[in-house]
Amino acid sequence: MRNAFIQALTEVAEQDPRVVFLTADLGFKLFDDFARRCPGRFMNVGVAEANMVGTAAGLALEGKKPFIYSIVPFVTLRCLEQVRNDVCYHNVDVKLVGVGGGYSYGQNGPTHHALEDIAAMRAIPNLSVVCPGDPAETVAAVHALAQHDGPAYLRLGRAGEPKVHPAPVTFAHGRALELKPGTGVVLLSTGNMLSTAMQVAELLTQRDQPCGVVSMPYVKPLDRDALTRAAASASLLVTIEEHSLVGGFGSAVLEELSSLGLTARVRRFGAPDRFSSACGDQAFHREAAGLTPQAIAAAILDAR
Repeated sequence: MRNAFIQALTEVAEQDPRVVFLTADLGFKLFDDFARRCPGRFMNVGVAEANMVGTAAGLALEGKKPFIYSIVPFVTLRCLEQVRNDVCYHNVDVKLVGVGGGYSYGQNGPTHHALEDIAAMRAIPNLSVVCPGDPAETVAAVHALAQHDGPAYLRLGRAGEPKVHPAPVTFAHGRALELKPGTGVVLLSTGNMLSTAMQVAELLTQRDQPCGVVSMPYVKPLDRDALTRAAASASLLVTIEEHSLVGGFGSAVLEELSSLGLTARVRRFGAPDRFSSACGDQAFHREAAGLTPQAIAAAILDAR
């Protein structure tokens, strides 16, 4: 996702001279091509995320379109006050880009785990929250956000996420993507759990359980039409995310169902409400949280 992001942003910036890119001392060598192709529009502000957000807000007020980049906890929680007051209160056109959603930086421990960011970001007025599921969705999200006038948070994985879409995709602001039509169980996935959701669907199909898959890169705003269709066709709605079960994507789905007056059986899969004291990579933490395809599929079959 990280490489797909910067390639897409470079393409966007070459077409729009208002686009500028700021990083908080991350991405060595990764951004060299952007700096070469868009001279004067790449800034490394150092390890100063709060200052980066304030600088971006000022640039936006002067007509620029800043994209700012750091590890998820640092571009969201470390500078939450600046995101809220400098960017969102003034409703300026700043795109926050967080790399390493979920357990992507697993070995670095709880300080680098990104499990609360969706909850914090979606609570802030004016801020869109976008969590693409694979590199193709990342490219589509960058292009969609470049056309969207207003604050947004783009939550990425790290690197090496599987390609789910066999070809490029496009989507409008706030729209979902139906990957696998189906009734019975409908899996709603956001972020870097999309490949897992597709594997779950395959396991369920092997057990003669009809299953559909909807990728919902937009957590805020949620695609109400897609959610309504899924609720109408499903005997069980399943949300899958690499984020805390408190306040994340699954919570957003439940809230939206309630506001729409829709009744549905819902089973949520996400990270438990606790810090992890164990050291391990992303796969290790996903297994500990019950977020493997096998664990999710088994729980769904038990819930039928």
